[in-house]
Amino acid sequence: MKNPFKKRWSRWVNGRIPRTDVQMLNQKNIFILPTGAGVVFGVLLLVMLITGINYQNSLIYLTTFLLGAVFVGAMHQTHRNLSGLEITLVQPGEGVAGDEVPFRMRATAGRDHAIAIRLSCEGSEHSAAHISAGQATDLTLPVPSVHRGYLRPDRIRIETRFPFGLLKAWSWIRPASPGLVFPRPIAAPDVVSSVEDGNEAESASPADGNDHADLRPWREGDMSQRVMWKRYARSGQMVVADWEGERGSPQWLDFNAFPGTDHELRLSYLAWLVAERDRSGTPFGLSLPGQLIEPDSGASHVSRCLRALAIWGEERPREPVSARYGTRQPTESADARRTKGVV
Repeated sequence: MKNPFKKRWSRWVNGRIPRTDVQMLNQKNIFILPTGAGVVFGVLLLVMLITGINYQNSLIYLTTFLLGAVFVGAMHQTHRNLSGLEITLVQPGEGVAGDEVPFRMRATAGRDHAIAIRLSCEGSEHSAAHISAGQATDLTLPVPSVHRGYLRPDRIRIETRFPFGLLKAWSWIRPASPGLVFPRPIAAPDVVSSVEDGNEAESASPADGNDHADLRPWREGDMSQRVMWKRYARSGQMVVADWEGERGSPQWLDFNAFPGTDHELRLSYLAWLVAERDRSGTPFGLSLPGQLIEPDSGASHVSRCLRALAIWGEERPREPVSARYGTRQPTESADARRTKGVV
């Protein structure tokens, strides 16, 4: 069960920082607190001050006030590192489930330099970057993924501890545009598609004989269905059969060709088959429940098929409608409420 305090804190932060692909950092959304070293430094100043009061030592007073001034100056500088900084989501990432998905951000500094800026999300962190005043720098943050589908980080943290590391100033950007996570490819079993292509069914298998087949040595990327396994068992030579009837005929990758298999596993099988067809340059089509992608080849076709596998059965994430920070919802007047009550 989620901590009630954390739940209220998250709701407050989400109301103050709505989802957007462009976030301008200012005093309304920048937070600053002492670090562990800063807390120790503050305790040391307190001890020095008490000691100076106890012994009425002017040198201790001077040292305490000088170090206190350094602490206050560091606080202003740390805050100024983020003030006026604009963070823009340039390109949501794409990747395979279980891997890190790159999100490309653009950081544009305001009137002041942005020094030692770090982006982080769910344990992943970008190295510190320095952005000159008025300049822009592209930063790529790898975001961990678990499942296929849409990937939209809840929050991406922007933080700085410059100078001295005594204080940390931070804020967040909550991207509105999601990235895509493709199914992790898993080697698929030998199956036959049930999708018909024109007048010729793709389910027709060339298993009637090898009278119209050309045999050639196996090459990387060849389909395992075409390997002559009996010949391999006898002679140890891997040869591939090219049937005349299949030459130039695109092959369908069919979601329904794996009966009794979990849906996510089917998608992983299809992702593996898409990658295999891409390596061999074989035209193919993709059949999913409710969607049919006509046979084709090339990088754009492969990307389209992988995207279809990634979002199949998924709904694009939408933020629930809520009042923005500092606004009030319009309320009905008393006259309107009385009118509704009249029969």
